[in-house]
Amino acid sequence: MENKLVLYNKDEYPTDEVLALHLGEAKAAWDVFMDMLEKDFPDISHEWRYYNDGKSWLFKLTKKKKTVCWVNVFDKHFKTTFYFTDKAAELLSNSKLSKKYKDQFKDGKYYGKIKGVSVEIKKPSDFEDTRILIEIKEQIK
Repeated sequence: MENKLVLYNKDEYPTDEVLALHLGEAKAAWDVFMDMLEKDFPDISHEWRYYNDGKSWLFKLTKKKKTVCWVNVFDKHFKTTFYFTDKAAELLSNSKLSKKYKDQFKDGKYYGKIKGVSVEIKKPSDFEDTRILIEIKEQIK
């Protein structure tokens, strides 16, 4: 599957209709994601923002002033991306996170002092790892 960002038009805010157009069947997963955030993580706020450096809209989740994760929308799917310092290594390796995401962190490239973990979401059942990553992010002080 091609990873083509689709929310690049600065003048087109990512409404539900715009998301449905780009996500297709994955829009059902987006709706489950939004419900999960509202029900299970009510203290996490979120907003769409257009970033000129990447020339696209990103969905940013925050708790107080701390960024929890970023969400990119692609053609027919979306990705949640979390950034962690080495301080999170033990929490990640001891979690119920899928091995591929544990390995993604362990073997990942550093961006300064952080490494990213990205979860591709196409259907509602793809959320368990995102939920675990949110919970890990909340444990880090």
